[in-house]
Amino acid sequence: MNIQIVPAKESQKSILQQLMELYSYDFSEFAHDDVNEHGLYGYSYLDHYWTDETRHPFFIIVDGHYAGFVLVTKHCIYTADSTAHNISEFFVMRKYRKAGVGRLAARRVFDMFSGMWEVRVLHINVAAMPFWAKVVAEYADGKHTFHPVAVVGWDGIGFTFDSRKK
Repeated sequence: MNIQIVPAKESQKSILQQLMELYSYDFSEFAHDDVNEHGLYGYSYLDHYWTDETRHPFFIIVDGHYAGFVLVTKHCIYTADSTAHNISEFFVMRKYRKAGVGRLAARRVFDMFSGMWEVRVLHINVAAMPFWAKVVAEYADGKHTFHPVAVVGWDGIGFTFDSRKK
């Protein structure tokens, strides 16, 4: 299986928007969101990924097919490091789950931005918690911090670690 992390160009925004709808549909199981009057969930920050230099959109491509996306930002809450990065949104299509695609995609994105990282998981997303706990622990070789409590404006847990190889 050939897995690639490819920057999403602004000309590909509609593809990312479609994948975001699938992600939002999957996530509605936890968040209980409804579609709007146009039948869409929408994502308020999508345009910002091409206008804000602290945001980076990527496609996950498997054997030449779109398999998901990773949205990276510098908007962190568990670390005061202003250079740290955060996985803002992460989605792997059901067909590619449980095949190591998400794990490898996350590792490759961590490698792309050397330094401090933060990964957050909403409490309601119980399916994602063991995935991220395992991925972060393996990637950071156990040298990570687990943040088990929510902070103001965030109802979840977090992990922080340094992606620089020692």
